Amino acid sequence: MVFFELFANNPDIVRIAAGQPLFSEGDDGHRMFVLATGTAEVIVNNRVVEQLQHGNIVGEMGIVSSGPRSATVVATSDCEFVAIDEKRFNYLVQQTPFFATQVMRVMAERLRAVNQMVTPVEDI
Repeated sequence: MVFFELFANNPDIVRIAAGQPLFSEGDDGHRMFVLATGTAEVIVNNRVVEQLQHGNIVGEMGIVSSGPRSATVVATSDCEFVAIDEKRFNYLVQQTPFFATQVMRVMAERLRAVNQMVTPVEDI
């Protein structure tokens, strides 16, 4: 999914060196990000659950529902992320309904992926 074009005007760019975190599990989540350049990993409970590439979004849960981050994102190469705060997020949702649909789709796909990783506990 690529909607980087939506952020072309006055982007707030965050540069992260390879090996460094964009954010960590438990951090306050008040922005989401679009990966503009580089690659990164999403880590939950010390396990890599997703590889991010150009155009992927991350941190969307924090912008939709405030609270602590549920994952850590670490750059695997030098990265540039476009930061989206709540004001810009709300503007994009109002002006581009496709954007809201894509964010919901990402959240649903990630929830399905995490659910598939969880193995049911057997009766003891």
